[in-house]
Amino acid sequence: MHITITGNLGSGKSTICKLLSEKYQFEIYSTGKIQRELAREMSMTTLELNQLMRSDHKYDHMIDDATAKISRENPHKNIIFDSRLAWNFVEKSFKVFVCVSLDVAAQRVMNDQRGEEEKYSSFEEAKNMLAERAATEKVRYKEIYHVNYMDFSNYNLIIDSTYCTPDKIADIILKEAMEHEKNGYPDTIKMLVSPQRLIKEEDIQPEDRNRLEHMVEEYKKDTEILDTSIKVTKREDEYEVVDGLDQVKAAYLANILYIPIVIIN
Repeated sequence: MHITITGNLGSGKSTICKLLSEKYQFEIYSTGKIQRELAREMSMTTLELNQLMRSDHKYDHMIDDATAKISRENPHKNIIFDSRLAWNFVEKSFKVFVCVSLDVAAQRVMNDQRGEEEKYSSFEEAKNMLAERAATEKVRYKEIYHVNYMDFSNYNLIIDSTYCTPDKIADIILKEAMEHEKNGYPDTIKMLVSPQRLIKEEDIQPEDRNRLEHMVEEYKKDTEILDTSIKVTKREDEYEVVDGLDQVKAAYLANILYIPIVIIN
């Protein structure tokens, strides 16, 4: 099984990849690892290769070709590709995008020890820099590859990490990937978000708790992920429920981990 994982900055995707490797014996290939292997083949240091990549995009393409080659030559290995664009180059994979709210992403990178190159003086600076980096990457990849890696239609699973632990997300990704593989890698899309991304505590009125009591009890007995998809709109970092608000409120009260959503225009 091959799984390609990308996501928002601060989404925790590398931690999730590490957990999949440790718990389920997947081999990890990150862009950095592939870059180091390519540098070794070219008798260069990774710093020298990085300097070349800034001035000549052919080295980006060499790394992309190396990613595709690893996938082609290892069809029977369990491999995770931790990379912004591996989904675009690995020939057959379960494509995952890990998203997160900008506020939580900024808090995470503020708390992480990422060295001087990723040090922020305030929460607002971290938010602004993350948004700026994401916009820059989006433009760069569009120019080089003519793809939008932020377009959710590129992926089989989009899973929000804002209110869920990496350990649980790793389990869900593997379960979804196994189902996807069993079905022959269909061109399907599933997006999972926490009820807490759709509504807040203050959105639930006292009368809702009584009115939805039966639904809440059913959800508690049922599953961690609802079967029914909820229609929403999305504007920047915020979602708004269009249809199925009662289901969302009941899921929130039942502490359901995830709700499948469909974003409509």
